[in-house]
Amino acid sequence: MEVKIGLLGCGTVGSGVIELVQKRQDMISRLTGLQPKITHVLVRDPQKPRQVSFIDEQLTTNADDILEDSEIRMVIETIGGIEPARSYILRALQAGKHVITANKDLIAEHGTEILETAEHAGVDVYYEAAVGGAIPLIRPLKESLTANEITDLKGIINGTTNYILSKMTETGADFADVLKEAQELGYAESNPASDVDGLDAGRKLAILASIAFHAKVTLDDVEVTGIRTITAADVAYAHELGAVIKLVAEGTDRDGNLTLQVRPTLVVKDHPLAHVSDAFNALYVRGDAAGDLMFFGRGAGSLPTASAIVGDMIEVLRNLRMDTALRVRQLLLPHKRVRRGQGEPARYYVRLAVNDQPGVFAQIAAIFGQAEVSMETVLQKRSRQNSAEIVIVTHEVGQEQVTKALNALSAVNDVQTIHNVMPVIGGAQ
Repeated sequence: MEVKIGLLGCGTVGSGVIELVQKRQDMISRLTGLQPKITHVLVRDPQKPRQVSFIDEQLTTNADDILEDSEIRMVIETIGGIEPARSYILRALQAGKHVITANKDLIAEHGTEILETAEHAGVDVYYEAAVGGAIPLIRPLKESLTANEITDLKGIINGTTNYILSKMTETGADFADVLKEAQELGYAESNPASDVDGLDAGRKLAILASIAFHAKVTLDDVEVTGIRTITAADVAYAHELGAVIKLVAEGTDRDGNLTLQVRPTLVVKDHPLAHVSDAFNALYVRGDAAGDLMFFGRGAGSLPTASAIVGDMIEVLRNLRMDTALRVRQLLLPHKRVRRGQGEPARYYVRLAVNDQPGVFAQIAAIFGQAEVSMETVLQKRSRQNSAEIVIVTHEVGQEQVTKALNALSAVNDVQTIHNVMPVIGGAQ
């Protein structure tokens, strides 16, 4: 039996979906007993050249051709952004159509509304491609690991920032130069704020934490720090300390108290995340029964993202074949307490510029001591006349104590600038 599908958007990801469905159509039919057929594709400009050849697909500029066609059983959304994607998805669900989306912004900000609408309409919403590209993350957390109490999520979940930081490490170049190169190569958008300011990773962490911790989590619950302040000097100091810098997303659930943070992190080279380079992503998950698990792979791109979308499509086709919509029901998630500024105990990297004169380091050491922060490693170099740069790596300490020390340091006249503060993972504990 043929199942008609409408595709909203035909950019990089939408083109990949068409290509993969065409290539795998016979296999999908054997696996599901149903014949998927993308009949309509919503585009802005039908005359625009595209990287995919259309066979049976009909291009349209009118969303109603998909949303009001009763024969279309499934809608795949690859437009991105909030509107009109949100309105289109809600209309599709209300019309009894199953929906697949790769839209992390929409799921992170309006996921509850969308899932509740699907539940009320008795149809499915799948969004594996919203986080991690080709890496299966959503379904394992929703299904395979449901016997576990998940307590920890930690990983690299934004390919653009990982590419930039990897290139800074390889070449020694500054952030602005590598960002420009990434934009020219298509790894970064012309407006890169969502990536480099950590918002993309924050939205993805909100989605993962909602599922893993069984709680309502939005971007507002995530403490986000981007990578704009990371310089070639930080990269060089990291190398001297046997580490690299990564943008790490971390979520913990401690007896119903959540900590959710995205921030640049010094990753010592003995830690597996140190070796996740370029546009690859990786996520660690800790469950009380399963122990530690790691998911690794390409986090973006046309075919990797299409792989996750078509995987969801196959799941919907199986459900249609067996008449089992809502086989994995959406849960009504409670709110949990979110702790801000109270991350897990960690070692910290602190880089300061100070006046190069006797007694300054003694002042700094005293302030750290008063905040009960002990120093593990100290690097001191003269950066220019009458100015010195000090890098301190602390022993493991609570985030509140580090904040207390930094607040006191900022009031010291001989401390010119606190350049960067980052947690450290891996290495000696």
